[in-house]
Amino acid sequence: MSGIGKEFMEKTQYRYLGRPDQSMGYPNPPLELGAEDTGRIIDLPQPEDVQVHDIGLRRAIEKRTSIRNYSREPLSLEELSYLLWCTQGVKEVVRDVATFRTVPSAGARHALETYILANNVQGLEKGLYRFLPIEHKLAEINMGKDIANQIGHACLDQPFVKTSAATFIWTAVPYRMAWRYGQRGYRYLHLDAGHVCQNLYLSASSVGCGVCAIAAFLDEELNPALGIDGENEFAIYVATVGKK
Repeated sequence: MSGIGKEFMEKTQYRYLGRPDQSMGYPNPPLELGAEDTGRIIDLPQPEDVQVHDIGLRRAIEKRTSIRNYSREPLSLEELSYLLWCTQGVKEVVRDVATFRTVPSAGARHALETYILANNVQGLEKGLYRFLPIEHKLAEINMGKDIANQIGHACLDQPFVKTSAATFIWTAVPYRMAWRYGQRGYRYLHLDAGHVCQNLYLSASSVGCGVCAIAAFLDEELNPALGIDGENEFAIYVATVGKK
């Protein structure tokens, strides 16, 4: 068996790690993307104040399944805040060089960013937002009327991308990981995305929501729709969320 996938696994073996930028004294990249070039900043309710159903971890795992059909009931801003905290919530910032979060990440690098396509969130205008995990806020990115159509089309016109209450889109900032792990860090980006999405599945059930993970999207359309270059930051995973 040969091909790009096999070559990727071979060339990112640990023996090819090399000397990463961290060991050569290059500065630590920012822990998150800033909000200086975005629109309005929106305060989110504190996740500890959000009431959720205590369904138990075992039951959440047993009942976990992908759900593509959602009711018209909106997701509350409190519930969205809770889901964002469960998937990328910051528990501690360590001397501006690392963050400890609600999900694991190789070397605590946390190279993912979270974008939210808000379709039916109570108290939130429809549009595209980016989560600021350290501040626990949302930044407006694109409030254009066509943004949902652009993202939906990039996801192969799967209808539940636009009928969800919110669609989570995770991007990777590769240098944040490669700074420590070189090219092998690209493996860790995909592992981290899996950790994050599983937390979304499990936490969503406690607020009466279903989730469907999506890996089928056109990179060359989704990246521009998010306003990112596809190299220094690129889309890595998508998941829809809505009330059952």
